[in-house]
Amino acid sequence: MSISNHSATRSTCTFTTYDGTELAYHAQGEGEPLVCLPGGAMRASAYLGDLGGLSAGRRLIMLDLRGTGDSAIPADESTYRVDHQVADVESLRIHLGLESMDLLAHSASGNLALLYAAAHPQRLSRLVMVTPTAWAVDLVQDPQERMETYLLRAGSEPYATAIAAYGRVIASTGSGGAVDKADWEASMPLAYGLWDETARAHVAANARQQNAEAAAAYGGPGAFDPPVTRAGLRRVAGEVLVLAGELDGNPRPALAAGLAELFPHGITDVQPGGGHFPWLDDADWFSARIERFLDTGA
Repeated sequence: MSISNHSATRSTCTFTTYDGTELAYHAQGEGEPLVCLPGGAMRASAYLGDLGGLSAGRRLIMLDLRGTGDSAIPADESTYRVDHQVADVESLRIHLGLESMDLLAHSASGNLALLYAAAHPQRLSRLVMVTPTAWAVDLVQDPQERMETYLLRAGSEPYATAIAAYGRVIASTGSGGAVDKADWEASMPLAYGLWDETARAHVAANARQQNAEAAAAYGGPGAFDPPVTRAGLRRVAGEVLVLAGELDGNPRPALAAGLAELFPHGITDVQPGGGHFPWLDDADWFSARIERFLDTGA
């Protein structure tokens, strides 16, 4: 293991995964380890921050997925596909010397966590899925259903403008046309419970934190076999929390509940006023809820 930028509270470490690619993770906080998988898809883990102060009671292990953040670009870029990255998560567990681990996944990495859980059910102690997408088990939030959630904030700015922009995004996607980048950017307030300076900076950082080529390959053809994954999830003995945001359109609470039901010991909860990045909307609520689950379970 090599360590750089070491401090009393944060260190950047590297390990070599199954195909020889050097991957990085950022460790911060004190307590039992919690391995964290970033979404994006394929966005560097820096955007997770300290997950609303969760590092106060946990040692957060923030993995930079291959080709993102401080992790190396793989020799074979087809391994950006999410099913190939399951072995990266397992390599990290072995590197950390953990017989089993607590795992947290956000957004698109919900799919990576689902594939990992199905492949290595005995290696999970507890799993937290924060506003996850669940293509891996064929649970997909329809754009019109997302709009139903976004319309809860109609009538005030910047949400009225963002809703109109998202409507144009839906229309472009439905007709097979290209999505206007300006419309996508204008819809960004809908991803946050609070559209403030912190949220705007969070959006602005995405351009430098996300590997767009890797993101395009992440859910590519052949990545998912939903029946096999669903069957594998029935073997997960550990408890699972699926956390949705009240104002998040993807996933809506109903889809989150359906995902939790795929596990023998799955539960769901909804953060009041939470968007897709709920630790930014109410850090105290978020960190307390996750810590309570990790400490006491369902």
